[in-house]
Amino acid sequence: MSNLYTELKNEWSKHAPNLAHCSHLLDGFKLELVRSNFGTIQVASSSKQKDQLIKSREMLEIAVEHSITIRDYAAFERYMAQLNTYYYDYDKYLESSKHMHKFMGLNLLYMLATNRIADFHIELERLPSALLLHDNFINPVLALENYYMEGRYNKILQAKKSMPSEIYSNFMDMLVNTAREEIASCMEKSYLKMAPKQAAQRLGLRPGSKELLDLATRRRWDLDDEGNFDYAALHTRPLEKVPAKDIATHNLTYAQELEKIV
Repeated sequence: MSNLYTELKNEWSKHAPNLAHCSHLLDGFKLELVRSNFGTIQVASSSKQKDQLIKSREMLEIAVEHSITIRDYAAFERYMAQLNTYYYDYDKYLESSKHMHKFMGLNLLYMLATNRIADFHIELERLPSALLLHDNFINPVLALENYYMEGRYNKILQAKKSMPSEIYSNFMDMLVNTAREEIASCMEKSYLKMAPKQAAQRLGLRPGSKELLDLATRRRWDLDDEGNFDYAALHTRPLEKVPAKDIATHNLTYAQELEKIV
């Protein structure tokens, strides 16, 4: 475990770490966790046991950041669940990690970005109220949740540049995309048409950018003769054909069956 810890920490501390090598080291780390009966809470009575737990916790923190960097969000969930064991279950035996609040805020942001609002609030219940109000990593995420629930999506777009850590950027991109889709839905329902420049401004995008064109294509925003996005066609529903004959036949058959019963 000590050799893995040293090698992984040295590699991850580089300006441009070798991600493939880090993945290989983390595979070895997972085997070590299995051999050490991870998940079985035991009192860390000796300094050696405490040292091993601290090293495992630090390696899991690296694993979380690595999974975000390679955009493996399933791995992020697994590593974060394991890391929470050290934060919550081993808190009586270990000093708190100096990065704990950063990863707690990161986990909350992930739940918000993936629209897992119920899980978001369950996780909040585990945190002290003082931490929610004053922590520099968690409080900004709570503000984002308020913006999202109140429909103040423009605030989410503006908040992207003020996140407390660079590692939050991937999940902020996910949340911003979700907010843009909500803004686009509101635009479709509120207007019959809109100039592309105005639409780009409301969506927080540059006029003519690839992101704007991709969104317009995905949502079927066609341009009218004046060069505006035409939302009118989105407001009209196609007429649904009612199977009147089938319904009448079914009702008559039902009535005949009732007469037989009576």
